[in-house]
Amino acid sequence: MVVAIENNYLANLSRWDESLACLRAEKWGITLTEEHLEILHTARLFYNIYGFSPSMRPLTKFVSESLQLEKGRSIYLLMLFPGASAKLIADMAGIPKPRNCL
Repeated sequence: MVVAIENNYLANLSRWDESLACLRAEKWGITLTEEHLEILHTARLFYNIYGFSPSMRPLTKFVSESLQLEKGRSIYLLMLFPGASAKLIADMAGIPKPRNCL
């Protein structure tokens, strides 16, 4: 795994795969399911289109438009990724931390 030293996010985004996502999820106590992976792939798609990692509001809108309305709701994302959902999703998806996340 190649990570950026300063923030523990991937230095080479193309090296990401689902097995790496599973390893990164373990450190947060999350076991990834197909529902999780669907969101991670969608977050990576957002990053590829717009060139930055989505914070929660753009993420929910993009997921709603890309998948379905129900999956774009904050409560759905919080159930899958408890706590700082956008930050956890970025970490597991191998994309940089959203700018407004601490």
